[in-house]
Amino acid sequence: MDKIYYLSTCDSCRRILKELEPVGDAMLIDIKTHPLSSSQLDEMRELAGSYESLFSRRARLYRERGLNEQNLSEENFKALILEHYTFLKRPVMIFGEKIFIGNSAKIVAAAKETLHA
Repeated sequence: MDKIYYLSTCDSCRRILKELEPVGDAMLIDIKTHPLSSSQLDEMRELAGSYESLFSRRARLYRERGLNEQNLSEENFKALILEHYTFLKRPVMIFGEKIFIGNSAKIVAAAKETLHA
């Protein structure tokens, strides 16, 4: 099943969802009201190759906690993403066996092409 993990309070996520419309039968999951489960994150990791690729270094908490000065392991990335939604790079779009992470124009264009293929 196609899924889009997003944050409803994020302007970029809302813009991207509008750009992707119609999203067909993709399940929209607001990560603030429906926190990620370990199995959901593991599914993303399987497609992405690592937890690090799903981790947002732009999160305010990343610098506040001094995480930018630490060498984080894959398990650290996983634990942080599960601890607080802000650590997930978003949106995360899963269409079939393809995953698209983040909000760059190139990623969004590729996701749109795959979704509407």
